[in-house]
Amino acid sequence: MSVFDRHAVRRAFGRAAATYAQAAALQREVESRLLEQARELEPRVPARVLDLGCGPGAAAAALKAAWGRRTTVVAVDLALPMLRAARAKSRFWRPIHAVQADAQALPFAEASFDLVFSNLCLQWVADLPATLGGLRRVLREEGLLLFSTFGPGTLVELREAYAAAGHEPPLSPFASLQQVGDTLLAQGFRDPVVARDRYTLTYPDTTALMRELQALGATDARTGRPRGLAGKGRHRAVAAAYEPLRRDGRLPSSWEVLTAMARAPAPGAPRREGGVDIARFPADRLPIRRRRG
Repeated sequence: MSVFDRHAVRRAFGRAAATYAQAAALQREVESRLLEQARELEPRVPARVLDLGCGPGAAAAALKAAWGRRTTVVAVDLALPMLRAARAKSRFWRPIHAVQADAQALPFAEASFDLVFSNLCLQWVADLPATLGGLRRVLREEGLLLFSTFGPGTLVELREAYAAAGHEPPLSPFASLQQVGDTLLAQGFRDPVVARDRYTLTYPDTTALMRELQALGATDARTGRPRGLAGKGRHRAVAAAYEPLRRDGRLPSSWEVLTAMARAPAPGAPRREGGVDIARFPADRLPIRRRRG
């Protein structure tokens, strides 16, 4: 069973399209660093770039501005309102191509892109190995995969407050640094590098934190999430459990950000599936030996 309800994810980010940009201070900081890495790691002008989980399109616009007319930028998001916001940043002299699609089922041909860029999106996929396998498929040989995602140290104070109050945290699971690195290797990517950064944001109270998460679209989208309203009693209990962490009048919130980069291998390079190495080759590249009569 999938960890996430795909329709709930799409609804949450669709509703957040109008509020995301204003609330996404941390996301903008991570995006800025990731864009700088993209320009450093890809000195040549890439012909085609994919911005996966583009949100309101700030990164797609920056990628287009960095390389200009020689680069085609394709912005992909699950939520149509996010794509509308991204299209609003497109100009006829710098067009951005918007495509509504699921990160786990990309509608692109093999070897379509020179660079896949994704900022804080992949924590929302239910099957990370399959998703990274799909990204390998759409990357040309030696193409660059560059993404950020949240690690398990994210919102740890909120998780612990819910547990202390006797409630299950309404938060998604996050892959660890080792899991991300191992998955990249298992999918056959070359020279993967995964780094970790820790950020601490502060809030006046838990209500402000929860409102920010809602403005970002980061609501509970698990398939097994409880339905219905949580109730004021639960909110008060969680707030009381969180309160001892207050310092200088503010409540801290930890965010662990993983940044990963890797190169796509040659066609046919093996990947790990079910504990064994499996290699696939295009039929027209297989040598044929014919007997002479």
